[in-house]
Amino acid sequence: MKKYLSIAFALCLALTLAACAKNTESAAPTNTVSDKTASAVTQQADAAADDKISIVTTIFPPYDFTRAIAGDKAEITMLLPPGAESHSFEPTPQDIIKIQNCAVFIYNGGGSDVWVDDVLESMDTSKMKIVKFIDCVEVVEEEIVEGMEDEEESEELTEGEEEEPEYDEHVWTSPRNAKLIVQKISDTLCEADSSNAAAYKANAAAYITKLDELDAKFRAVVDSAARKTIVFGDRFPFRYFADAYGLNYFAAFPGCSTETEASAATVAFLIDKVKAEKIPVVFHIELSNAKMADTIAEGAGAKVLELHACHNISKTDFEAGKTYIDFMAANVDALREALQ
Repeated sequence: MKKYLSIAFALCLALTLAACAKNTESAAPTNTVSDKTASAVTQQADAAADDKISIVTTIFPPYDFTRAIAGDKAEITMLLPPGAESHSFEPTPQDIIKIQNCAVFIYNGGGSDVWVDDVLESMDTSKMKIVKFIDCVEVVEEEIVEGMEDEEESEELTEGEEEEPEYDEHVWTSPRNAKLIVQKISDTLCEADSSNAAAYKANAAAYITKLDELDAKFRAVVDSAARKTIVFGDRFPFRYFADAYGLNYFAAFPGCSTETEASAATVAFLIDKVKAEKIPVVFHIELSNAKMADTIAEGAGAKVLELHACHNISKTDFEAGKTYIDFMAANVDALREALQ
């Protein structure tokens, strides 16, 4: 409840700031020579930027896919700071103003993005192109597998009310889904900025080729594997990935869990599973402290490795220009070691 109240406050403040900025701009004097000269210089300096389409994305996957397609033809903003936790992200008033002023807005959708729907409903989006990842693919419900901690319900259902299904929102973790999403982004940018459509199409085609190559590598690893089971001492945002390649999985928490510590029963179950099936690797995801994975691996005599879900990346990796393709290529090697 506190999160939604803070988002509502940010929305109200953003709309107020936008209105004040507009009023200030209209009231500012422009009849002096110095003002006119300054204005001309500013306009010339901003001319190149003004020619580029403005795109706002929420988290790393839409940002990274979009920059691969748009190249230098667009100004692209990622709202989630590198290294931040995506599930607890709350937009600032400045974030909301950026959304309001963009030509294309791209977000994931799902439980973590409920705030986005509220923000969009408050705006006139008639001139804005919007891409929602979970609308690009066939979604599945989040699954609680044997041994996994089930997250406690925060709200009780009223009498006669049916519980809505919780869909797994980590659709981009499968390269096959990523292809569908990239194509949708390309089509949308072509509609929003037809003058650069040829570049968008060419870049998207090249990127889809890279995704096909990734898909082939993952299939080759799984086809030649000694086992088909992976274990996570962490949250599990790889449901679509596991489904795509026919993998079984066991994990401490579902993908969007807010929990950080598993029960002794869950840890013991995962240790026993690793021992029984002689699984050589226990995975953790990016930006995790990996303590639980370390405990399970130590108890079972296994190794700890990272499988990067690309939910977000560190500031260091962001500044180095690391991409979805880079992280997924590293995942190929990690998966090979886990399935050997």
